[in-house]
Amino acid sequence: MDTGDRLAGLLRGLKERSGLSYGALAKRLHVSTSTLHRYCNGDAVPTDFAPVERLGRLCGATREELVELHRAWIVADESRGRGGEAVVGPVAAPVVEPVGPVEAVGPVEPVAQVEAGETVVVVTPGAGGGAAPSRTRFKGALAAVAVVALAVPGAYVVARDGEKEPPRGSSGATAAPAPLNAGISSYNWAQPCGQYYVLDQKPQHVPPPPPPQDTRPWARALGGIDGGHMQLQITVTGRTREPVVLSRLRVRVVERDRPPARDAYSMGDGCGSGITPQTFDVDLDAPRPYVKAVAGQDGDRVVPAKDFPYQVATGDAEVLNLDVHTEENAVAWYLELEWSTGDRKGTLRIDDGGEPFRTHAIEGRTVYGYWPDEGEWVAQQ
Repeated sequence: MDTGDRLAGLLRGLKERSGLSYGALAKRLHVSTSTLHRYCNGDAVPTDFAPVERLGRLCGATREELVELHRAWIVADESRGRGGEAVVGPVAAPVVEPVGPVEAVGPVEPVAQVEAGETVVVVTPGAGGGAAPSRTRFKGALAAVAVVALAVPGAYVVARDGEKEPPRGSSGATAAPAPLNAGISSYNWAQPCGQYYVLDQKPQHVPPPPPPQDTRPWARALGGIDGGHMQLQITVTGRTREPVVLSRLRVRVVERDRPPARDAYSMGDGCGSGITPQTFDVDLDAPRPYVKAVAGQDGDRVVPAKDFPYQVATGDAEVLNLDVHTEENAVAWYLELEWSTGDRKGTLRIDDGGEPFRTHAIEGRTVYGYWPDEGEWVAQQ
């Protein structure tokens, strides 16, 4: 069975079992009815797992069915990256090859390069702050983010591998690709709620919030930065039959400073449980931040804390949910995943499309929530 057909078959089975219509489900998922049809027919694969998970939960999927959905989505997403179709829907962050900590640069034209079996390299237009954009300018900026994302079917892989030692007999030749992929499958695994963005904009200039799957490109187009907590979900899959041991995940702080006096905008009240196979806490305010294993929650079931090492291979995935937070600072950071297999070992850098992740504290800041009935942002604290 085709990898996309397998995911579609699971989605169709859940939809039919629920007894709900496509229109009713699409409305609750914040997607169009035609988009949901394409997911269930195998004509398209969501670029983010979040809508697949929400669909499963709306249709009463069990824990085992949710896990099976996640595995099927990973395989379908990777297959799409090898030449399938990218879809309009949850827009993944564009992929940029990381080359150490990178300073922001001015807008550039999108450039794409594809090599067989390698990560797609894309340089995306910048979206810095500045004067408040008009509605027309905002729509154009959001469209630019979407166009770049759609131009890169392989947007799932966002980490670059680096062998610590060149292969034997290579005489300094380029190291072989790492035997695993590590990608960001969600920037908010508690989606659609509990997410904040810090904007250098007055509320009267901020457009209404988009559907949950589009919040990140919406914020990027406005020059927004993740506020308070970033609930980052990383999915690691093996590329070989030989098992690959994930020995350690480290956090590297590039910059730490006092947060600027800017307002925060809420994407919804705190809610949602989500699939939390393995959960980790990262306190960016600690003198030496580290990745700490903590107990997670999967529906009514508590997932015990489990620290590294883990193991992956072809068709086998490990999902790591991180709650990265700061209550005091503005922090730039990235992650390093150490791996080994046989006599090989190396490190994968995981960052935000080639640049460090950025998280700003929102304690003591004015937080706005959007009131649809009033059509405006209203201060909550």
